[in-house]
Amino acid sequence: MQVTITSQSDVQQEVEIQLSHEDLQPSFDKAFAKYRAKAELKGFRKGKAPMEMIRKLYGDAIEHESLDEIANDAFHKAMEERKIHPLGTPSMTDVDFKRGEHFRFKIKYEVKPTVELKAYKGIAVERPVHPITDAEVEDELLQLRKVHSTMTPAEIAADDEHIVTADVQELDDAGIPLIGKKSAGVRFYLADTSLAPEIKGALRNIKVNEEARARYSTRRDDHEHPLHIAVTAKKIERVELPPYDEALVKKVTGDKVTSPEEFRTSIRTDLERYWAERTEAKVADDIASEIVRQHDFNVPDSLVEGILDSYVDELRSRARDRQVPKGFDEKKFREERRVYAVWQAKWMLLKERIAEEEKIEVTDADLEQVAAEEAARSGLTTEKLLPHVKTSEAIRDRLLTNKIASFLKEHARITDKVVTEPQH
Repeated sequence: MQVTITSQSDVQQEVEIQLSHEDLQPSFDKAFAKYRAKAELKGFRKGKAPMEMIRKLYGDAIEHESLDEIANDAFHKAMEERKIHPLGTPSMTDVDFKRGEHFRFKIKYEVKPTVELKAYKGIAVERPVHPITDAEVEDELLQLRKVHSTMTPAEIAADDEHIVTADVQELDDAGIPLIGKKSAGVRFYLADTSLAPEIKGALRNIKVNEEARARYSTRRDDHEHPLHIAVTAKKIERVELPPYDEALVKKVTGDKVTSPEEFRTSIRTDLERYWAERTEAKVADDIASEIVRQHDFNVPDSLVEGILDSYVDELRSRARDRQVPKGFDEKKFREERRVYAVWQAKWMLLKERIAEEEKIEVTDADLEQVAAEEAARSGLTTEKLLPHVKTSEAIRDRLLTNKIASFLKEHARITDKVVTEPQH
């Protein structure tokens, strides 16, 4: 077997393989024997026809049918011997088979590029530190009270704590109703911060069966769309918030906490933990972005396409029927996310190189700890969970990513910056 490998780029190679008649014969012999075992020729029992007759009658067809499998086996053998790891789906080109002489073919395939590491230590980033305020704690408690609120009928929407159920008719510029542009039973909560100020202003102090009109703009596809609507109130309800007291705390926590002050403290702790996690995630992302920015190299299309496939699969997993939404434009979806997919592919390759350079790896102790933590949550034993944990590539990848992130943070130049507004 003659093998010639040509690099067409830093991520694409082509191998030319030529097999002589002697190289091919063992594979052809197996193919003939396999065909003979099921052949039914006149005058012979099934599988008992002479091999020479099989060769004479069907040799050409059998040999041609065997070529794909022969090429596949030869390709994998050539890759294994040279410790090359092709990515994606290789494609065969330029096939030349001369019976009794040779079989020559070429296969194109992608490989991971050789990444030369530049600066990845000492990256300068800012850590946004957000001290939790009393106002944020109280806002969380207010949202909790709203979840457990009750409704009472009202005649007028006197303040923000009212919900107006209305019929909404879209109008043209002259105020004439547009046919087919009417919606019934639309609910407007005046305290909703996402409600357009123009609509909120129009509904303030509206009474049942009264009409109010509002002009405002919505943004779709990077364009402003002016709207003119008539809103007719059909029902008005006042939102009655329960007092923040022991009864509410017991209801929310299932009697686990009874003291309002103790619960307020736990809310603050949860907020602090939440923003600390967000902050550390942002630091890790900023470090990764800077490292990727400093490294300019090509990434294999197969890696990018695989990442885009995972985006589509995630979309499917969110649906009950495991199907993409009706009318889903997958081509547009993939195009819009390609830039980020390329970034992710680059970061994946850089992480591999950093882990290799710094000898960062996932140990058995790491996996045992994961199994023990999962056992504590699930009620299963560590011993029962450990085999699954050890064979899970997703768990290994997550642990390795966390270890690399911790290493990079330890070797980064991080400056704390206090911010008064939460970082989104």
